[in-house]
Amino acid sequence: MTYLTENLPQALIIFGLLALSIEVIILGFSTFVLFFLGLSLIASGSFMYFGLVEPNLLNAAWINGLLTAVLALLLWKPLKAMQAQQDTKPVESDFAEISFTLEQDLTESNQVHYQYSGIQWQIKSKSDLPKGTHVKVVEKSVGILWVAPVE
Repeated sequence: MTYLTENLPQALIIFGLLALSIEVIILGFSTFVLFFLGLSLIASGSFMYFGLVEPNLLNAAWINGLLTAVLALLLWKPLKAMQAQQDTKPVESDFAEISFTLEQDLTESNQVHYQYSGIQWQIKSKSDLPKGTHVKVVEKSVGILWVAPVE
């Protein structure tokens, strides 16, 4: 314990980096508490290292409590907004590039299935397609492959 108190600025910076690493690497930036704490630990350690604040445990506790609260008030809404953004474009993959020939007529009333990769997929199309039509997968959802005729 005396080693930590004798080297308090460096210890605070190390603990701050550790808190930030846990928040980003392990928790995936899902909670902001460790992020705010890590930033405040680094800032208070830097203040003490450069002699702006006397390095003792009481000062470290006060500065970290105050900085954590201020950072939470300032950064909560922008970080929450950043986390809420979603990308709505469809995922492109090689899976959607498969093509095959229909073995049955594909209509709204007729359920057609296709065996692919060990799974029995239901085939759907926006228009009726006759048997023997060469089709390609244009969209996929859970258990369903949407197809269109190959041009």
